[in-house]
Amino acid sequence: MKKLNTVLLLFFTVFVCLAQNKNIVPAVNKQQVASIGDLKLESGKVIIDCRIGYRTHGHLNSEKSNAILFPTWFGGNSKDIEGTNPWPSVDTTRFFLIIVDALGDGISSSPSNSIKQHGPNFPFFSIRDMVTSQHELLTKKFGISHAYAIMGISMGGIQTFQWAVSYPGFTDRLIPIVGSPGPSSYDLMLYQTLRTTIENDPSFAKGHYKVNPNIVSANMLWDLFLTTPEDRVNTMSPGDVPKWMQNTAKPTIADWNNRYYQLIAIIGHDISKPYHGSMSEAAAHVKGKILIINSLHDHMVNPAPAIAFSKLLPAKLVVLDSPKGHIAFDFNLPQMRDSIVGMLGEKN
Repeated sequence: MKKLNTVLLLFFTVFVCLAQNKNIVPAVNKQQVASIGDLKLESGKVIIDCRIGYRTHGHLNSEKSNAILFPTWFGGNSKDIEGTNPWPSVDTTRFFLIIVDALGDGISSSPSNSIKQHGPNFPFFSIRDMVTSQHELLTKKFGISHAYAIMGISMGGIQTFQWAVSYPGFTDRLIPIVGSPGPSSYDLMLYQTLRTTIENDPSFAKGHYKVNPNIVSANMLWDLFLTTPEDRVNTMSPGDVPKWMQNTAKPTIADWNNRYYQLIAIIGHDISKPYHGSMSEAAAHVKGKILIINSLHDHMVNPAPAIAFSKLLPAKLVVLDSPKGHIAFDFNLPQMRDSIVGMLGEKN
């Protein structure tokens, strides 16, 4: 019995030491949601009792200076971000990673989960509004007044560009990945085609549906543009197309109003709006270091606007040359991984 008590005491002591050791990474945190109060939008409308979802990894230090914000991509949520290839580049024994759910993703305030403003009664929001809600989360929930870095993929990269001008100086490092400071004409052609496809589907019913629709043509369109013709030809045979059609016909979108609202936000995105359309003036407001990562053959978010913006800054530019197109980021490319680790390791 005495030996057992000694073992239990030793175990308890080790447990306490581990709990107090800020270099120990806890288990993956579960979904959390914070209320930030009523959120006034860029349009002047208000999201009543706005709620923002998030997941955290690592520990916030006593100075609250080691936080890295990671906004979600289009249609994705914070759980989807966990495990993607750029994410392991963040050392959570050193940094406090906050993966934040963007407005309209079904976790944060969205048409699907709002009680007082449900469905099409939910106010339209912008990318700028997404960023504002995240700033409210960081400052009010965590008491963070300065982030170590902000990084994101696709729509998360778009939000990262917006952070650069909405709150210049809030962070020392910005890493937009396959994002854009504003859509190109080609992007808008795709996004407006997708928008029209959704709006013209009878089951969408202008957002007033009682049962979430399955808009197959929109699924097919989006999946088609994720990679490139070269990648499709190399990875699929003509005989695989019927199976692809079956897969894209499956109901995979949790709520089409949510998807539609985020799409409208992307269509209206342009960080130069407050500067009379001048990207040069927008660039002049950017502070801190910025690493821009784009994919040369991206058919979803054309790299041209981001590349042009990089020339207006003292920015580091990495252009991935991969037939995977928009999803090149998820193939553990050393060029991208090393660039991110290098940026996060640089001193101010």
